[in-house]
Amino acid sequence: MSFIKTKTIATLGPISKSPSIITELIDEGVDVFRINMSHFKNDVDFENTVKIIRKESKSKNKYIGILVDLAGPKIRIDLNKEESSIKINKNQKYTLGYSNTNDITINAKIDFKNISFKDAFVKIDDGKIVFEVLSKDKESLDIKATDDGIIYNKKGVNFPGIELNIKSLTNNDKQHLLLAARNKIDWFALSFVRESKDINPILKIYKKEGFSFPVIAKIEKPEAIDNLDSIIDTFDGILIARGDLGVEMPLAKLPSLQKLIIEKCKKIKKPVIVATQMLDSMIENPSPTRAEVNDVANAVYERVDAVMLSGETAIGKYPLKAVKIMQDILLNAEEEIEKNITLHEDSVDINRNIRSAIGESVKLISRHLEIDAIVVMTESGSTAVVVSHFRPMNNIFALTPNESTCNKLSLVWGVIPLHTKQFSSTDEMIEESEKILKTKKLLKKGDTFVLTSGVPVAVTGTTNMLRIHKIS
Repeated sequence: MSFIKTKTIATLGPISKSPSIITELIDEGVDVFRINMSHFKNDVDFENTVKIIRKESKSKNKYIGILVDLAGPKIRIDLNKEESSIKINKNQKYTLGYSNTNDITINAKIDFKNISFKDAFVKIDDGKIVFEVLSKDKESLDIKATDDGIIYNKKGVNFPGIELNIKSLTNNDKQHLLLAARNKIDWFALSFVRESKDINPILKIYKKEGFSFPVIAKIEKPEAIDNLDSIIDTFDGILIARGDLGVEMPLAKLPSLQKLIIEKCKKIKKPVIVATQMLDSMIENPSPTRAEVNDVANAVYERVDAVMLSGETAIGKYPLKAVKIMQDILLNAEEEIEKNITLHEDSVDINRNIRSAIGESVKLISRHLEIDAIVVMTESGSTAVVVSHFRPMNNIFALTPNESTCNKLSLVWGVIPLHTKQFSSTDEMIEESEKILKTKKLLKKGDTFVLTSGVPVAVTGTTNMLRIHKIS
């Protein structure tokens, strides 16, 4: 049995958070649900959605991860009730700021006084409306329109060329984090990360409250590119948010930046997600553009862990079809990689340690011997992530006694998480592994798997054993 190795993340929203749609999305192949808190009316709405995901995934006997996206300091147009839009004229000058005395008002009070900028712009609605920054006051900017256009309320505002002194984690985010933690979600994504220390407020909350969840950094600011190595090293994963990144930086640089980020994540063995406008035209249309199909396939060829659907499944007309088409593209691209050995390159490991050596050995053994699967016994899931990093052709079955680890691993390339009991010996571990794989019809009598684990058994961080086993 072969599984699609590149994982699919679907964003839930107004049209997709009902039990029936969530069930169908799981059937179509969703591995992780992203929850954007802006789509949820209140705490009860969020809690009910988490319960639905857990219930439906259990009924399908499939572990589904939940990724909660912390919105961060998203700056938006904030027009008064009498206005729904503003007509903009080319070369006309305007003021922009929090106060209603400005021509264009925003939802955040920003102190521009000590901000330095050169060749700065204001971009609204993903860059559809662009202004050149002429000068600044303490709480406003003087700007000039580069083209005609219309500004609509609640649209996003970006400030390329200006380093805003605002926190990545807002008070609202802190409340959402506590709510999500109480509901035992699996991953957080932090928006507008600019440097590695942006994770510190979250870690402070973890320490105070006595819990911990992995945090993904969303790369969408130029400052994040400047601090990329330390961010990747500090966070648990990376999400390439191409929407804001493409507004903040020249669009022509986006493909090379995506490739750079992916390569750096692979070297440090951190999961990486490609997001934004993967199948964007399917918000309105029943089929994607040819360029979108190529974009998704290219992400597979770049060996990312996951691809993400946003508006396509949150507000689009064809959420189920979008997931199905995504699965078809992923499957075809992966089949092409398996047929073409030049696309199946060996990963370069810059972190030489026992766990990495075993992970690399697992791939070599599975390639050169007649191996039917890879089995990883794991407590925290970290060994499964390392084995996944080498992108072996075989399925990776991660057996763990922790259901939370099963949910987390649903995001990691090529890993099929399976829940098992706690073991007391290596013999029991082998026996139980064989039993689970046969019962679930994942392997059969006569099949051979390569197993990696740690001795002593059930101790986190002791990966030191590799064994080849034939099912009797």
